[in-house]
Amino acid sequence: MKIMKVNILLLILFSTFQSIIFGQQKVKTENGKSVLLYDDVTWVYSDSTAVKDVFFASSSKLELPKIKSQDSIIFHAGYSFLYNETHEQANWVAYELTEKETNKLFDRTDKFMLDPKVISETACDKDYEGSGYDRGHLAPAADMGWSAEAMAESFYYSNMSPQTPSFNRGIWKKLEELVRSWAIENESIFIVTGPILSDGLKTIGEDKVSIPNYYYKVILDYKEPNVKGIGFILPNLGSKEKLQFYAVSIDSVEKLTGIDFYPLLPNSEEELIEKTVCIECWTWDSKKINYENSEILSEAVQCSGITKSQEKCKNKTTNPTGFCTVHQSQYSSERKKGN
Repeated sequence: MKIMKVNILLLILFSTFQSIIFGQQKVKTENGKSVLLYDDVTWVYSDSTAVKDVFFASSSKLELPKIKSQDSIIFHAGYSFLYNETHEQANWVAYELTEKETNKLFDRTDKFMLDPKVISETACDKDYEGSGYDRGHLAPAADMGWSAEAMAESFYYSNMSPQTPSFNRGIWKKLEELVRSWAIENESIFIVTGPILSDGLKTIGEDKVSIPNYYYKVILDYKEPNVKGIGFILPNLGSKEKLQFYAVSIDSVEKLTGIDFYPLLPNSEEELIEKTVCIECWTWDSKKINYENSEILSEAVQCSGITKSQEKCKNKTTNPTGFCTVHQSQYSSERKKGN
């Protein structure tokens, strides 16, 4: 009954505060308590530091780490993150990846952009130019191929971190591919990933973007009967080691980063899942990611999109949707219409 009252109250509050901006808006409930409202229909008591006090109306948001009352989580279509202005990158990026979302419908945009939701502004092209470091994705673009919006937003600089080319294109990429395999195998997983940030790190660019020495990734499979979790800590260097070499308990990652992962889990489950690492509980061979269509186009065909001048697009594409990168949004519109 209490949850129903809170839900009704939230609806009233959201209809009253239609000018809420991304991040959070502080309001008061009928009993005088201060509440922070977020754009994705979540709330938390403003004087609380416990994420377990959050009521999630739209989804469990099980992937979100514990936050402090002054923290402002930013939500995008495919992922959420907590930005660190001092280091000009995210402390963490979190998202759920489902088996269905591994179906690639949209190609990489490769259009790096400032994140409009980071009011203090993010790093930019010039920070990385000539630095010798890759603009390393935290939430991989390949995990966002299920949505044109999610794909585009994965190229925000808030989702980038300076990575050595041998790391970004090597062991880190292998881990990302493996995690997608786990999403297929386990139906859905909850992922948190990010740099390990500390004082005294070297920087690049005028904005002084910190160069992390290490990166982490933690994964939770919360599907019965084999609920399990695992963490990884990898140096920002190329490596020929097997990924199992870098596997650690989630507790180990928490101690190194100071971040409390998966606080919405019941305490008994959280303690059991996070204190151990079971290598044998996970498969270590990446599976081929399937497309939504059963057949992938072997030859390029003319795009089905329509240009602004209302003419048929002349681009060629091998994308199974039949639309080139420029007109992928039209494919989404067609799907919504039921065509």
